[in-house]
Amino acid sequence: MTPKPFYLAGEWRTSDDVLPVRNKYDGTEYASICRASRDDVLQAIGAATEALPQTRFMPAYKRSEVLARITALIRTRHEELSRQLAVEAGKPIRTARQEVDRAVLTFTVASEEAKRISGELLPMDIAAPGENRVGLVKRFAIGPISAITPFNFPLNLVAHKVAPALAAGCPVVLRPASATPLSSLSLAEMIHESGYPKGGFSVVPCSTDAAEPLISDERLKLLTFTGSPAVGWPFKNKAGHKRITLELGGNAGVIVHHDADVPFAIQRILTFGFGYAGQSCISVQRVFVHSSIYAAFLDQLVTQVKALHVGDPLDETTDVGPMIDEASAAKVEEWVREAVAHGATVLTGGTRRGNLMQPTIVTAVQHEMKVCTQEVFAPLVTIVPYDDFKDAVHEVDNSDYGLQCGVFTRDVRNIWYAFEHIEVGGVIANDVSTYRIDHMPYGGVKLSGFGREGIKYAIEEMTEPKLLVMNMA
Repeated sequence: MTPKPFYLAGEWRTSDDVLPVRNKYDGTEYASICRASRDDVLQAIGAATEALPQTRFMPAYKRSEVLARITALIRTRHEELSRQLAVEAGKPIRTARQEVDRAVLTFTVASEEAKRISGELLPMDIAAPGENRVGLVKRFAIGPISAITPFNFPLNLVAHKVAPALAAGCPVVLRPASATPLSSLSLAEMIHESGYPKGGFSVVPCSTDAAEPLISDERLKLLTFTGSPAVGWPFKNKAGHKRITLELGGNAGVIVHHDADVPFAIQRILTFGFGYAGQSCISVQRVFVHSSIYAAFLDQLVTQVKALHVGDPLDETTDVGPMIDEASAAKVEEWVREAVAHGATVLTGGTRRGNLMQPTIVTAVQHEMKVCTQEVFAPLVTIVPYDDFKDAVHEVDNSDYGLQCGVFTRDVRNIWYAFEHIEVGGVIANDVSTYRIDHMPYGGVKLSGFGREGIKYAIEEMTEPKLLVMNMA
């Protein structure tokens, strides 16, 4: 098996540092890649710096056309990319196809937004010194950016960094997750074909030490990172003068009130609490159900969870595939044991076979348990009854994280109360926390980070407004 080269400023390069990429279901070696060295990373940053005048002043219509070509290439390779995701990320094939669909949407919206990066005409004559003067505000690409991405959405979360950067005219140096680098290298093939300036994009899978310049090098003007708080927050101190956006996960809460469409709520919690083995930053983790419907809700949910098919991601009938590695599954299994030792009850699941974690429902939990306070990033949901809606809002907000939450109720007053009182980046009414359309402003507060993704909002992070004042006298 020939190792796949990495992509540095329009060139495919090999190295002796070879990393195997394993099938997450059976552990076999699926492919291997060449990793970049620190010197390679520095070369990529240098190439991005040199490419900036070309990308920054590329006309908007040309940037839009490049993004449209990338979109078309993703569509052409849809099934190939889906199967690649299923194997390298362990994502059930039906879910993998949805991720490719979302990447198509992300690049499509970026192609449109490239033509909508506008400024404003600023009246200066609000005071006498401004008479006969006109102000003009225009946004310019901030400069080269570095992007560090996680394993769980190896195509679309990469797209959420790369697509707006290309739309804005920012060169990009990308370091994909070591567990799932193949999707990024496939994207590099498509960007190579698109006509984007060659120095404007590099993919450098590499070790943590080799990646250090992506955080500290002052030639880079923005670091955009998605991953864990333990890794992400220290970057803030190491990033120097550059901007930084952090999307760092959560332990999302969902409220199901007595007036909710309960069958719909159960179906959505089933899909987005256990789909892709719960490995999403906004996966449903903590569910609060009104006591008047609690017993019936729990009975129906447990029955449906037990019917989920756990197995090979390439099997069209699989609902829940493997977790990214055995250590992650073992950690969650241990957290379940800890919860049970302190009085919690496991209604289904709670065990694993290798990195296949059985879909798990835990009740009788206490707030201080790790299954409540930490991000489990696994197919595990806790269910807690409540009597008063405001108490449920308090419990959802009683978290160090603040990414998104869901509220099922027909009472708009309760929806508004949740919106005003839960400290999160997004409140989703009558759906789960996991709901996301790719143009939305997306990001969190508290330990969940800061800054926003969603193409238009990411472009704002990647551009700088500049003022021109003209004396017309």
